Amino acid sequence: MEAILSRQSVRFTEPPSRVPAPYSVDAPLLGNGQTGAALSGPPDKLVFHIARNDFWRLKSAHDETYPVVLAHVGISIPALEGATYEVSQSLYDATTVGRFVKGEQAVIMKAYMAATEDLLVISLSTEGKEPVEGSVVLEPADSEVPFPGIRESGAASGGIRYITRAFDDSTVEIPTKAAAAMLAETAEDGSFTLKPGKPLTIVCVFSSNFKSADCLQTAIDRLGSISSWRQAQPSSRCASRPIRVNARRGLSCLRRLKRLRKEHEQWWKEYWEKSYVSIPDPDIERQYYVSLYGMGSCSRDPDFPPPLFGTWITQEPPYWMADYHLNYNHMAPYYALYSANRIEQADPYYGPLLAAIPRGEYYSETVTGIKGGIMLPVGIGPLGIETTRWTEAMERNHKDWRENGNIEADGMFWGQKSNSAYAVANLAMQFYHTYDEEFTRKVYPFVKGVATFWENYLTLEGDRYVIYNDAIHEGTVGTMNPVTSLGLVRMVMETACDMSEFLGVDADRRAEWKDRHDRLSDYPLQERDGKTVFRYTERGTDWWPDNTLGIQHVYPAGQIGLASDQELRQVAWNTIDVMRRWLDFNGTNSFYPAAVRVGYPADSILTHLKEYSRHTYHNGFQKDNPHGTENWSTVPNTINEMLCMGHQGIVRLFPGWPRSLDASFHQIRVEGAFLVSASIKDGVVGDVTVVSEKGRPLTILNPWNGEYVNLETVPGGVYSFTNME
Repeated sequence: MEAILSRQSVRFTEPPSRVPAPYSVDAPLLGNGQTGAALSGPPDKLVFHIARNDFWRLKSAHDETYPVVLAHVGISIPALEGATYEVSQSLYDATTVGRFVKGEQAVIMKAYMAATEDLLVISLSTEGKEPVEGSVVLEPADSEVPFPGIRESGAASGGIRYITRAFDDSTVEIPTKAAAAMLAETAEDGSFTLKPGKPLTIVCVFSSNFKSADCLQTAIDRLGSISSWRQAQPSSRCASRPIRVNARRGLSCLRRLKRLRKEHEQWWKEYWEKSYVSIPDPDIERQYYVSLYGMGSCSRDPDFPPPLFGTWITQEPPYWMADYHLNYNHMAPYYALYSANRIEQADPYYGPLLAAIPRGEYYSETVTGIKGGIMLPVGIGPLGIETTRWTEAMERNHKDWRENGNIEADGMFWGQKSNSAYAVANLAMQFYHTYDEEFTRKVYPFVKGVATFWENYLTLEGDRYVIYNDAIHEGTVGTMNPVTSLGLVRMVMETACDMSEFLGVDADRRAEWKDRHDRLSDYPLQERDGKTVFRYTERGTDWWPDNTLGIQHVYPAGQIGLASDQELRQVAWNTIDVMRRWLDFNGTNSFYPAAVRVGYPADSILTHLKEYSRHTYHNGFQKDNPHGTENWSTVPNTINEMLCMGHQGIVRLFPGWPRSLDASFHQIRVEGAFLVSASIKDGVVGDVTVVSEKGRPLTILNPWNGEYVNLETVPGGVYSFTNME
């Protein structure tokens, strides 16, 4: 695995130009699943922008709740003005290295956000002959923001500097506070002299009120526990403890940092070994791993998944409040994690959904009269917060939204009833990929509530169920049978039945859910460019010039695939061919995997995927596209589906991969809780191994064109296949 990642070059040769920004940035990104740092600035004025997944202003009101910036770590080295800029990132050990050269002077910066503790370590050294003067500061972010909150900064004993920011007055619903504490071998004012052979180490520790009752004291204490400038004394307050330089303490600090570094490297080593692929295209392969690096860096907190732009919020307010948008944006970043076997990074997805159940039940009953159902608006935040709630300010400035039917019971729906159904897509993926009972018990109440809503919301006309008043695109109020919702509702009913059976509960509900699934209206069709394709709605919007809602019943709803009726699959194939949304502003994350699912030509998919992979910043975000982490799923998800597809009860090896290209993969996770490994060389499939985690029935399509297969089993549910030519 290390050899594969070593050929990925992630290099920034000029300072980022989109930082700070209220949208996705073009900066080197560091993170540990809780705290993130985006590196900006020229060599003489480097800035680490610090934000946290769990640090928001929390109030259920439109434009008043969003993730915020905690602090900046600024490093000033005036002698580097005009120096060359080169920052490289090693994906294998998640280390960022900057090399800045001016004349005979070179300064090296190394940084990592520790994977096992919530802290940032920065090391500065010089390769020049002369000392270099500089300074480091821990400072508040821009104070010119709509909601600055309560800020505090200062110094504790031993040279520790700190910053806190809090939102805990009567204007918020849930108090929030975060802290950063920094220590470096500098003068009291933060100045330092960098001498050859004597590196400067900067350590910055973070916490929040959701991780500690006194997050500032926790940060200071943790910082002191690894610093060489701290002399332990029996006192409860760091600032009251005498501090002095101690050689033995310095050695202890060195060992502690080495241990942290080793733990950090081990975490990332294990992360990469969960699954991996080897393919011959360097552009696609690089985007594959840069995407997984991004998700590994920002998604690990079960109650606070990364917001729209990941953990890298650099300017307030961020676009769309960087919330958990439920008409695809919150779902899309996670699509690849299930097949890539990164379930720990996928788990944070559903925390906000479970917290939003009471509000979903309120809207279901208030708007539609359906008790026990779940119907959610377009935007939610963590801990049950609703980010798009109607306010008096909206009444003054956006009265037309309500008049046009986009606001219902003070919730912003844009005419879409399908947000909650869309939210089930990822829950279904994780369920079918893992068959994890603990997970299923957690999320089943949400799935059941959504199924209850649609069970009662559908209208029976003759022998079919019809969806009325559910917009296909935001604001297309009043449409009938939107094609995306027809797929999503089928998926909801199927998932509810299977989860119910798996858990042994609600057997009496399954017949109704199956009835809705089986008798739901057919997908509407039309003719375009001489081909039969899907119509966006049966009555209302027929087509859309961008986005990919015309194929999202294929993916992520998963209702059409290689085992589907040939005529229906051909319509899906035609729709992909006519839409051609290979570089779409919103929907490539669903378009590419949908193309694989219906058997679109592999060579064409790879050609477009290569263009897509090149149309990125070095950190993997799409160029000239403000959207964030949602596009990190596109390449790994597409490649995994092309190499190994577990869909519709059949595992297929290399179903969408050109036979002329050698490739291999290790432990791609497929439906049924199977981990599959295989290779293809000179057109021949080999080295096939399947690990069964749950002992479920396995159906695998013979990849050797009907030749005899030798199957070997070993204890632990491992199956090894070879052909018998």
